[in-house]
Amino acid sequence: INQFITHLVVDRKASASTQNQAISAILFLYRNTLHIELDQSSLNFIRPKKGKRVPNVLSVKEVRTVIANMTGPYKLMAQIMYGSGLRLMECLRLRVKDIDFENHRIIVYDGKGGDDRVTMLPDSVIAPMREHLIQTKAIHKKDLAAGLGSVQMPFALDKKYPTAHKEWIWQFIFPASTLYVETETGVTRRHHIHETALQRAIKAAAKTAKIEKRVTPHTFRHSFATHLLQNGYDIRTVQELLGHKDVKTTMIYTHVLQRGGLAVKSPLDG
Repeated sequence: INQFITHLVVDRKASASTQNQAISAILFLYRNTLHIELDQSSLNFIRPKKGKRVPNVLSVKEVRTVIANMTGPYKLMAQIMYGSGLRLMECLRLRVKDIDFENHRIIVYDGKGGDDRVTMLPDSVIAPMREHLIQTKAIHKKDLAAGLGSVQMPFALDKKYPTAHKEWIWQFIFPASTLYVETETGVTRRHHIHETALQRAIKAAAKTAKIEKRVTPHTFRHSFATHLLQNGYDIRTVQELLGHKDVKTTMIYTHVLQRGGLAVKSPLDG
């Protein structure tokens, strides 16, 4: 085991996360599959720690340019991720019931860490969202007419509410273009758009916009947090909107603020 981890570090130049994953997998294999208790004192490697990474952030102009080069549901998803601070899968898993138009808010259920939270629904997204939902509802009605229209329910709620899986409010806001057959039940359902499709759309839009930065779905979330802090919003408020358990996680976005301790002028600039 020591030789293997050393090989990962020295020969493969593996990152800290790859090393940690390999170590965890080995420990799991011995403990749960081979039923061999390892003497961890004989494992003479230091468990690597992830280094701090500065988040990749776009300017407001760059964000708008990337979004302007997107179309259809992908454009709306990008607007929500930037305008509401949602993670990639939080956006894709949104259901009709999660949008509160009256109070201009989005309820994120079972986010990272299993917590629920509330974030804002941007005013500029309301009209496009309503229009998009009309199209989504038409797809759902067509599925129902064909004897389909089922969606996967979270937390085995289909047992508690046997008919809810066909109700409109439980449908994904961004449905996939194709149906699939659930292996466990044999039921034909419609899932949400696959994450790789959105990732490709954002990458293509950034390339078209000639943005010379690595742009991913998470870049919109990073930009959301940074721009709120730049606009003077309290870091605790931003923490709640992002769903961070610890304010230290939110603190990584203060690296671009043009005030406080980081507003240091380079000696080269006189």
